[in-house]
Amino acid sequence: MNRMRSVEFHFDFGSPNAYLSHRVIPAIEKRTGVRFEYVPVLLGGVFKLTSNRSPIESFAGVRNKLEYQQLEIRRFVARHGITDFRMNPHFPVNTLTLMRGAVAAQSLGVYERYVEAMFRNMWAEPKKMDDPEVLRSVLKHEGFDAERLMELAQTQAIKDQLAANTARSVERGTFGSPTFFVGEEIYFGKDKLGEVEESLLAG
Repeated sequence: MNRMRSVEFHFDFGSPNAYLSHRVIPAIEKRTGVRFEYVPVLLGGVFKLTSNRSPIESFAGVRNKLEYQQLEIRRFVARHGITDFRMNPHFPVNTLTLMRGAVAAQSLGVYERYVEAMFRNMWAEPKKMDDPEVLRSVLKHEGFDAERLMELAQTQAIKDQLAANTARSVERGTFGSPTFFVGEEIYFGKDKLGEVEESLLAG
């Protein structure tokens, strides 16, 4: 076991597969002794920079493809005993403000709590999180200084940081979420978490 090995999780709250990864990561951290670094990126920006599209768009005309994607989600949920996943009825949700909020939360020292709260309100207790009033209500309910966080999220420095995170991630090979980097080795998708863990254990 190599406790010095670095692993990054590049995520967007709008991805159900990023949430499912988030639910599995703590067990991997426990088994490997390696903490995942959560790096917020904007999935819409990733798609724009890579000419990619969401599965709902790209598979829309492909018979059986989206149904298979849903089957894989059900299998993953069952395999890992995840009981608090609900498909968001408002999907897809515009996550621009949420992801800027993640960068703002880093600067305010409430990042881990913010990540947990946003993921939960997207996929465990799903809400229309791109509605500013819904987001403000959630932040207040979760004990955050909603006005301060939302105001900071709209500053140019925070906007620039999220854009820079996204651009750097794409330069390293990212084309979607969730993406993982073990050192500079890239792994895409929740189903690669087994390989991520193997790499961490191999040192």
